[in-house]
Amino acid sequence: MTAWKTTLTGAAIATLMGSAAYAQDCPIKVGVLHSLSGTMAISETTLKDTMEMLIAQQNEKGGVLGCQLEAVVVDPASDWPLFAEKARELLTVHEVDVIFGNWTSVSRKSVLPVIEELNGLLFYPVQYEGEESSKNVFYTGAAPNQQAIPATDYFLEELGVEKFALLGTDYVYPRTTNNILESYLQQKGIAEDDIFVNYTPFGHSDWSKIVADVVALGADGKKVGVISTINGDANVGFYKELAAAGISADDIPVVAFSVGEEELSGLDTSNLVGHLAAWNYFQSAETEANEAWVAAWKARMGEERVTNDPMEAHYIGFNMWVNAVTAAETTEVDAVRTAMYGQEFPNLTGGTAVMLPNHHLAKPVLIGEIQEDGQFDIISQTEEVPGDAWTDFLPDSAVLVSDWKDLGCGMFNTATESCVQIKSNY
Repeated sequence: MTAWKTTLTGAAIATLMGSAAYAQDCPIKVGVLHSLSGTMAISETTLKDTMEMLIAQQNEKGGVLGCQLEAVVVDPASDWPLFAEKARELLTVHEVDVIFGNWTSVSRKSVLPVIEELNGLLFYPVQYEGEESSKNVFYTGAAPNQQAIPATDYFLEELGVEKFALLGTDYVYPRTTNNILESYLQQKGIAEDDIFVNYTPFGHSDWSKIVADVVALGADGKKVGVISTINGDANVGFYKELAAAGISADDIPVVAFSVGEEELSGLDTSNLVGHLAAWNYFQSAETEANEAWVAAWKARMGEERVTNDPMEAHYIGFNMWVNAVTAAETTEVDAVRTAMYGQEFPNLTGGTAVMLPNHHLAKPVLIGEIQEDGQFDIISQTEEVPGDAWTDFLPDSAVLVSDWKDLGCGMFNTATESCVQIKSNY
């Protein structure tokens, strides 16, 4: 770990932004790095389809900088090391100008060293654990303070939950998020013994003992709530086991961070009705912009296809990138990065998303209640919440800030007033 300081003069910024400095090659190539096969295809194929729709819509408007956009689609096949190889292929073989992609944090961390080495630009659309800030990544999904913390506050303040079961799939996102939540809950006065934490592998199916442990947590009569970072098909067995044990959402509410419209589509939701999810977007949002977005999606993909939160993140990120390229009059990465700061774009739930100097968005937090039709009744919605790269609830992170605009640093230590760079080594 080494310390360094970076400054960027006004003249340098002006040079980066200078319109005469670049001659744009056509077509403008947009890399799409989403799994089309393997375990994550069920979620990521939809995001590939989303990018193709956004690119088609932009081309109908005349493209960007007088050029048409071309989607360059690759399939990393739910194979985390292959994500890195495919990112390198996009940047060096196909020479894409930007990449939209990834779902899991482990795939993003696989790609990160490649993106930084080759000075690529990645827009990452999925909620994640935070504790990261790369100058080559714009994080358009939720950080913990835009999903996990508000959901926990809802349990504490609105539902009167006194004991918490933190249940997650065993990988980096659930573990880091739950570390943050454990610290946060204890700072809120929840005793360590009143927090039950459990991790299970992808695809876990036998939930009987875990559900029994959750039920036992409330044996003293205190209200129990489940905060779920369970991913994928394991959710089906978990909710079924809750129902089999006679546990309703009124008895032990569950709020999930990885269950959305796409995951509910085609499932029997009878065991899930009344439980909750926290996102920054739901298809059921009643705005003109969302009605138009949903209608365009269904017209292109079929009436049965649903929209979801990561799709909106790509919608916001893509449109901000188009506007930044237009402002910079080039797709050159350093110039586009500079033009991204302060970009605003209307989100689909009302209000305006803003790109912050820490490469995260300010956007609203929504809590929805699962309905029988697989949609969500929105029961809580905040104003725009600025995304934090570094949490305030872990001691080592509380002193860190990210500011790529003025400090040129994603990991500035406010105690030592120095910028620390950790070499990517995932």
